[in-house]
Amino acid sequence: MRLLLRPSLLREEVLANKDAVVVLDEIQKVPALLDEVHWCLENTQTSFLLCGSSARKLRHGAANLLGGRAWRYELFPLTTNEIGEYDIERIVNHGLLPQHYREDRPERSLRGYVMDYLEQEIQAEALTRNVPAFARFLEAVSTSHGQLINYATIARDCGVSAKTVREYYQILEDTLLGHSLPPWRKRKKRRLLETAKFYLFDPGVVRALSGMRRIHTQTEEFGRAFEHFLVEEVRAYLNYTEQYLPLSFWRTSTGLEVDLIVGDLDLAIECKATSHADERHITGLRALQEDQPVKQAFIVSLDATPRQLTPHILVYPWQLFCQKLWAGDFLPSPQ
Repeated sequence: MRLLLRPSLLREEVLANKDAVVVLDEIQKVPALLDEVHWCLENTQTSFLLCGSSARKLRHGAANLLGGRAWRYELFPLTTNEIGEYDIERIVNHGLLPQHYREDRPERSLRGYVMDYLEQEIQAEALTRNVPAFARFLEAVSTSHGQLINYATIARDCGVSAKTVREYYQILEDTLLGHSLPPWRKRKKRRLLETAKFYLFDPGVVRALSGMRRIHTQTEEFGRAFEHFLVEEVRAYLNYTEQYLPLSFWRTSTGLEVDLIVGDLDLAIECKATSHADERHITGLRALQEDQPVKQAFIVSLDATPRQLTPHILVYPWQLFCQKLWAGDFLPSPQ
């Protein structure tokens, strides 16, 4: 509140204390501080760590975004490289936010997280005036999570326009609660779909929004959560190693699909929550390889051991895939 009323206090304190580093958390709550940060960067030796959960208020408030003077880092939920454990049922049911993952019964914390988000981020930041409609939208997102976005259907379910639904999706992206996965558009022979998918940032949050039913193996929900987990694991690896390769998926108008493409076909991944991947599960990868040259193609599954199904398609147990991913075996980090 003190800084909100008088942002110049930051400059005065930095000049007096000459700190090497100043940390400002929840920077989006006082956008005017960015002008002071800018001045300090130009006129002092102090460095700043600016943390926040939303860029929306900063952008819409015409704040100084420190173009060319700031590096952006994104902090993800826990990864397999950090937890050192490989319990896939715990991952998809608890999620990978540290507190939720460690709790024996995370349901109350997950529900509280979702409710706090609605109250604090949406109402307090005035990101939308129709909070009940946004709450219905979040439920609809959990139902269609990881599938092709259908703005018209979600708009009918929420009682708002398709334009408003697009704005709601943008709110999720701006508050780092989710991201779109665009379709691969560099077509060769086959007709491809042009519609994106959408993923929330954590499997546990999806479970909280979908009614808190426990996700069991050998169910459709588990398959979707397994794919979601692997997409987020690859995103985290690319960000933490500063490899800003685009992510996409490949899907034809006839329904052939590959779940995840990294970069310019550097890696093509099909996620299968089965303990025995076989020829039935590589139809999409084979079609993609026939259409365009793929550098590496994998099925990531619940198999116990790695196998080679074709000369150019390998099956990896998900634990081994994650280990090799973080070891840089598939996408080596730049020196």
